[in-house]
Amino acid sequence: MCPVAPSGEGWSIERGSVLDHDYMRSLGRFDIVYSWGVLHHTDAMWTAMDYAARAVKPGGKLAIAIYTDQGGASHRWRAVKKTYVRAPRFVRFLIVLSVGAFFEIRSALIRLVRLRNPLPVEDWRKLRAERGMSIWHNLVDWVGGYPFEVAKPDQVFDFLKHCGFTLDILRTCGDGHGCNEYVFIKNRDTALSA
Repeated sequence: MCPVAPSGEGWSIERGSVLDHDYMRSLGRFDIVYSWGVLHHTDAMWTAMDYAARAVKPGGKLAIAIYTDQGGASHRWRAVKKTYVRAPRFVRFLIVLSVGAFFEIRSALIRLVRLRNPLPVEDWRKLRAERGMSIWHNLVDWVGGYPFEVAKPDQVFDFLKHCGFTLDILRTCGDGHGCNEYVFIKNRDTALSA
């Protein structure tokens, strides 16, 4: 939520929490508020979403990515992630290794059934380019991402509708794990509430 001058100068980088109401109020209002895959790791996702929404000017945009609620699968992932963050370092290593092995073996079998090369080299190259990190760090990022909160799209719609927003863009991850991506526009007649 930092203002940027057209020349690229004028950046203001600060350390703060979206859950700190006074800090968020001190930032002011913005044309674009962007929080991609962060609010669901606060352990207070709905409060974080509320405070982020309040930082948007009327007519402005709120771009967020929130983990999709997969029911039982989400509960199982929450348990894995919670176990990971509480475990000693060696156990963490084993958890990440196990999760990685499970998904790589499953993917190799799927590629084999589709008569493709079962080795993951191309998938790893693509993932590294998209995520900007090694396969190992990508796994650690996923397995260790706790707190872990989820929401169904209609829950996000309803919540932000009550905050004065209209959905502009939605890209879902379907039934898979991952984030649904939203862009909302704040209605121009929405009062600037504190």
